[in-house]
Amino acid sequence: MLDLRPVGYVIGLLVASLGLTMLGPLVVDLAAGDEHWFVFLESMILTVLTGALIALACANGVSERLSLRQTFLLTSLVWLTLPFFGAIPFALGATEASFTDAFFEAMSGLTTTGATVLSGLEGLPAGLQLWRGILQWLGGVGIIVVAMVFLPELRVGGMQIFRSEAFDTMGKILPRAGEIASRISVIYVTLTISCAIAYFAAGMDGFDAIVHAMTTVSTGGMANSDLSFGAYGAGVHYIAILFMILAALPFVRYVQLLAGSPEPLWRDRQIHAFLLILSACVLLITAWVWGRQGVMTETALREALFNITSIMSGTGYSNADYMQWGTFPIVILFWVGLIGGCAGSTSCSVKVFRYQLLFSAIKSQIRQIHSPHGVFTPRYEGRPISEDVINSVMAFLVAFILSLGITAVLLGMTGLDFITSVSGAAAAIANIGPGLGQEIGPAGNYANINDTAKWILAIAMFVGRLEIMVVLTILSVKFWRT
Repeated sequence: MLDLRPVGYVIGLLVASLGLTMLGPLVVDLAAGDEHWFVFLESMILTVLTGALIALACANGVSERLSLRQTFLLTSLVWLTLPFFGAIPFALGATEASFTDAFFEAMSGLTTTGATVLSGLEGLPAGLQLWRGILQWLGGVGIIVVAMVFLPELRVGGMQIFRSEAFDTMGKILPRAGEIASRISVIYVTLTISCAIAYFAAGMDGFDAIVHAMTTVSTGGMANSDLSFGAYGAGVHYIAILFMILAALPFVRYVQLLAGSPEPLWRDRQIHAFLLILSACVLLITAWVWGRQGVMTETALREALFNITSIMSGTGYSNADYMQWGTFPIVILFWVGLIGGCAGSTSCSVKVFRYQLLFSAIKSQIRQIHSPHGVFTPRYEGRPISEDVINSVMAFLVAFILSLGITAVLLGMTGLDFITSVSGAAAAIANIGPGLGQEIGPAGNYANINDTAKWILAIAMFVGRLEIMVVLTILSVKFWRT
């Protein structure tokens, strides 16, 4: 029988730790003289006590190393448990949100999706604004650790390719999971502080700079204004673009850079492809907008660069209503969101490296058809790709497409229109945030959709954040057999 105590112990500690982070919003509201601080005090006590009791109850089952099944279960349950407790301040606080809305907001925050059901963000207590930023920031660093430590070990979605020393990702530079997590965390904190300082220098007030730095580096996208980044000037936009790109690159490359090995960063094919696709899409949309306006403006270039970067990295900020740009840019934005950033970053969606592996396999297959007696092995960065990696990538892509389709159908059955259903499914599964259309597009939010659709989208965020295959494995009957 599967021993759940080690899983429960880790989850208990993480829940208690989440509760301790509520001290930040509590202090902010208390310093502002806002009585809302009491909500965070209640939430913190409840969360810390519950987490501590779970950890104590399971402490006698702690083991040095989790089994494969325990690791699968832990990876899944963490992303279900933490949003439940993260929702408490929304339910008890100034928003007086229903449990559905509170859970949706917390799930969107921790999975760094960035979809919101809250309006009047400028009028929220500062503590709640900070709490939204904290949820996304914690989710961002958690995603990197899961992507670099757990998913390669679980051998899902082709992530096992990053276990290989030959690919210069783990190897001798990063020999242990704990060392990976600690070094990446230092990089993450450093980027966040740098981003906050840059925002402040560009004209943001100190509080907004801190919150937006958290949601930028985590590629989360929750802003403190209903206008998102439309409330700020050009300087802030360019800083956001820079840090969204930095957050979408593999964090392990930064670790190697600091360790005195800059070559992996410069020659990483995944980074080259990401920047190439990003640049091409920006040029296409800018040319389109210039053609429609009949004049070449810096604003059009900046808005195209900002929104393409935001959608491709999965951040979900907007500085303009791109629904007004015409059909062609909307199609580009939709598809670029399904590409995503680099593996081992805070970005979301399918990830560039999976497309590269897929195209390599297709190229080898075409060559095999032309020359039936030849032997053609798919390669990545000049090295052969094992068959199990190719199979894993193929399985992931099929599961991704099926999950998107099933989610869109379910949303349509709740009464949502076609555009809202399809774009909402893509925004949730790929953890992008905003969808298309007037209701959930860049000028709207998810507040007015029905509760059933919100639960479907919340589950889709969870499934997408865990790269789908982990969840499917947990749901299989074979997983639960002794």
